[in-house]
Amino acid sequence: MDESAIYKKQGMGNRLGFGQKAALVIVDFVNGFNDPEVFGGGNIPDAIAATKTLLDAARRNDVPVAFTRIIYQDDGSNAGVFVEKAPKLKTLTIDNPLSQVVPDLEPKEGEFIVDKTDASSFHGTGLNAWLTYHHIDTLIVTGATTSGCVRATVVDACAHNYRPIVPRDCVGDRAIGPHDASLFDMNQKYGDVIASNEVIAELERLNSKAS
Repeated sequence: MDESAIYKKQGMGNRLGFGQKAALVIVDFVNGFNDPEVFGGGNIPDAIAATKTLLDAARRNDVPVAFTRIIYQDDGSNAGVFVEKAPKLKTLTIDNPLSQVVPDLEPKEGEFIVDKTDASSFHGTGLNAWLTYHHIDTLIVTGATTSGCVRATVVDACAHNYRPIVPRDCVGDRAIGPHDASLFDMNQKYGDVIASNEVIAELERLNSKAS
C-alpha cells in the first residue's frame, strides 16, 4: 500500500523550494548526541559526517550558520517538563564537555550559538531575531534527533513562515523507525526533504545570483 497516496489526494506534499536567502542551523550535534552511551546511536555519526560537507559548502557560499545546544543551569532551575521525560538531559550544562558541538563541526568566530532548554530551536531563544536580521527566508535544518529537536525546529520554522529544507542525509536519530517516519511527515506537511547535494547546488546557485 502506498502510504503517500492519501496525502497526495488531500493536496499535501507540495514542494516549497528555496527563497532568496538561506541560513543553516545545525541542531544539537554535540558530543552527548554523538555518543551511543549517552544520547546518541543509530545513524547520527553518518549524519554528522554529511553535515560537515554541507557546512563547508555553506561557509564557502557565505551562508549564515547557527548551532544549537541544550544547556541547563547547574542547579536545574531552568529545566521544565521536557526533562521530566528525559531527566539525564539536565546533565547538559555549559561546563559539561557533552554539551559542546562536536569537533568536526566546530563553530567559527561570528557563527551564532543558540542555547536552548526545549526541543525547538525557536522556543525561548534569539534564533528568530537572528534570522530576521540576516533577511533569511529559507532555513536549512540539520542535526539530531530527526524525530525530536530537528522536527520541532522544522515545525516552528514553518510556523514562522520560513521555508524549511531538511537534507535527509544530514539528520540523524538513535532509532531508524522514528527517523524515517519523521522525514516522511516533515516532507508531507512542513518542509522539503531532499539530499544534501541538492542543497549544496542551490546554495551555489543563490551565491552566484547574488554576486
